Amino acid sequence: MASESAVVTETKTQPETKSQPETKSQKGAATRDQILNAASRLIHVQGYQSTSLDDVLRESGVGKGNFYYYFKSKEDLGYAIIDRIRRAFVEKGLGPAFADADADPVGQLHAFFDRVLDSQRQRNCVGGCAMGNLASELSDVHEGFRRQLAGIFDVYRDHLAEAIRRGQGSGRLCPDADAARVAQFLVGGLEGAILLGKVTRDITVIERCVEELKAHLALYRNRA
Repeated sequence: MASESAVVTETKTQPETKSQPETKSQKGAATRDQILNAASRLIHVQGYQSTSLDDVLRESGVGKGNFYYYFKSKEDLGYAIIDRIRRAFVEKGLGPAFADADADPVGQLHAFFDRVLDSQRQRNCVGGCAMGNLASELSDVHEGFRRQLAGIFDVYRDHLAEAIRRGQGSGRLCPDADAARVAQFLVGGLEGAILLGKVTRDITVIERCVEELKAHLALYRNRA
């Protein structure tokens, strides 16, 4: 108890520090993020083409003049959202999932599948996959967006393929398997599962698909 009192006393007697005022650049970054956050929420649920600039302004509370200070057009906003999805997916999803080069890569893949499944469960299958939604909506109508989204799926596949290659190098997985092809199958299976879960609003659909993906991956276990 004495140590706890000491901590409280020290906290009370410390001089109060005044918060530093935001700089112009910090305010600008916050306003830009405010627009991106609002647009991302809307587009994730109702799509890019069904989301108007007025919708974004109303949701973000930002004026039209401020919007055009940060984005030249709705298209420019679309590119920024796709870039944000890519960075978040790599930094918060793929990167941490496969960061430990000494871990069992099959275990890492299983854990990654489970995290995707849990994310959909928490959202009751509403919203689906942000990049999958945009790919379905925009690939046939906007070549620039299609290329950017294809690049995200390439990064997705490459991370899974690298995990498979590590498994082959450690002797856990069969060396004759084509890592890139297996990874492409896993990405396609997982994205398809999310889409089916979204349209059926049934988490068991995704659960069963994840079980089958794990079973498929087990076929490549090195039993020698």
